Amino acid sequence: GLISASSQAAVYYPHGLATNLDGTNVMVPASHMALRTIAFNDSVAFPWFAPAGFQRGTVNNATSTGYLSATTGEFTAVSLSEGQRDSLYLNKINPIGNFPGRGIAVFGQKTLNPTASSLDRINVARLMVYIRERLDDIVKPLLFEPNDAVIRMKAKNIVDGLLSQLVTTR
Repeated sequence: GLISASSQAAVYYPHGLATNLDGTNVMVPASHMALRTIAFNDSVAFPWFAPAGFQRGTVNNATSTGYLSATTGEFTAVSLSEGQRDSLYLNKINPIGNFPGRGIAVFGQKTLNPTASSLDRINVARLMVYIRERLDDIVKPLLFEPNDAVIRMKAKNIVDGLLSQLVTTR
């Protein structure tokens, strides 16, 4: 039933079990874990690094993964098998796995981009946003300047500098 399509959106599964401020357990949506993981990724790397896997995709704001049981109304823990994770990923749902001895980790980084390409990855989508924002900032001084060889060379040097910095930071 997932019909949304966007390079700026992603879906994660399953939900998590976290501790509330008063110490009680609460079920949190998968996005709760994913956003915290993305923030962690950005604190140890750059937005264009994948916020997934055991290096930057570890989940530290939940103790378990699972779903709300329709029959009992209680949180039911689930540990996705490799086949289940693969099936979810093929359907553009980023699995959050509970790995014995390793903990909980986001194990996918697909967006809901309708076209399969490198642009359907979260890190690439975030890189494109970063480049657009930086270009918007750094070429503003050239706005309303004459469209001549001097200004075009300045623009080229500015853009080359930005892209060189990106290459340097991987």
